[in-house]
Amino acid sequence: MLYSRIEGEGKPLVIIHGFLGMSDNWKSFGSLYAAEGFQVHMLDLRNHGRSFHSDEFSYAVMAKDVLDYCQNHQLQNINVIGHSMGGKVAMLLATSYPELVEKLIVADIGPKYYPPHHQDILAGLNAIDFAGKPDRNQVEETLYPYIPDFGTRQFLMKNLYWVEPGQLAFRFNLKVFNAKIESIGEALPAENYFEKPTMFVRGGNSKYILDTDVPSIRKHFPNMSLVTIPNVGHWLHAENPKLFFEETITFLK
Repeated sequence: MLYSRIEGEGKPLVIIHGFLGMSDNWKSFGSLYAAEGFQVHMLDLRNHGRSFHSDEFSYAVMAKDVLDYCQNHQLQNINVIGHSMGGKVAMLLATSYPELVEKLIVADIGPKYYPPHHQDILAGLNAIDFAGKPDRNQVEETLYPYIPDFGTRQFLMKNLYWVEPGQLAFRFNLKVFNAKIESIGEALPAENYFEKPTMFVRGGNSKYILDTDVPSIRKHFPNMSLVTIPNVGHWLHAENPKLFFEETITFLK
């Protein structure tokens, strides 16, 4: 069963993080949504955070994991927020099990195919030799040439934990990501669609959802709206949390 952080009481809201993320990334939002009357379930997907590791890694198994989680917690008529890879999981969940989902929010990802584009990040992560027992500063020094962006490095370093005194490791399953990186970009199946209210939120500086993508998004999600948060990139919820929350809570309520 997937690990989760649960906060609040009321209508279930399931939040699904992106690639190399985890539930912790959403804890401040969890408190905000909980204060608005939602029971917020922030999940760790398989091979991420505190959830189990598995050699199987695809959107089909990740969507089924979320379905199993909802059934285990007896969640019905859920609202879902998914960012990036988590948005792809959320889209597949909603289109595969529409009776489960009432409203869908997809943050800065579309249903189309995306070519692999995490090569620098994976190269940096693979460059770290934990056998040498590096400390946090040494891990960051190793990452820096591959990932010069400070925010991205800090995001990745949130995955570090002490296996035992003096021994750091990453929580995520890097071995499987190396083997299955192609599957991250897979498109939503052409025949899948979801007719209930759906909001796509994109960053004004991000290239993940282009204006030219909107007609194909609408084929899958005929009851969709598109909101652009100006002056932010792919990490729109981290770069402008206030506006992201305002837009999403207005849609949810």
